[in-house]
Amino acid sequence: MAKPSQSRHLLLLPVAALLAAALLLPLASSDAAGPNPTAYDELRLRGFPRGLLPANVRGYTLDAGSGDFAVDLTSSCRIVLPAGSYLANFNDRLTGHLDDRRISGLSGIRVKAFFRWWSITGIRADGDQLVFEVGSVSAKFPARHFNASLECPAKAAS
Repeated sequence: MAKPSQSRHLLLLPVAALLAAALLLPLASSDAAGPNPTAYDELRLRGFPRGLLPANVRGYTLDAGSGDFAVDLTSSCRIVLPAGSYLANFNDRLTGHLDDRRISGLSGIRVKAFFRWWSITGIRADGDQLVFEVGSVSAKFPARHFNASLECPAKAAS
């Protein structure tokens, strides 16, 4: 039979082993999108629908500390957006800054309105609405219009 001091030490061994194992395991977020999240997952984790990006995403980078990102598409393209039927031009590389429910400093997306091309500089998620910013002007559209990524069939002209 073990002495009281020995049994205390024996009880501490499993606890110490569990703590050591927990420290050695990589930390995982409860809302993580898996071991290799996609650009679409990153949008969803920050409150945006996947349809803000077309279906031809080739890859992306995201600096977790600063929120700076770059999304690479297989090619530039034009899509008619379901919200308002605006023609949108996507460059083959999109850049900006991604925060929770806000994209700022956006570059690489333009929409045609009033016979002119306008650069979208930011997007905010506001409840069930998305607010698209074009300089100091903004327009709201229901987020549900962007639930699915659209195919990007045609290469856009520069």
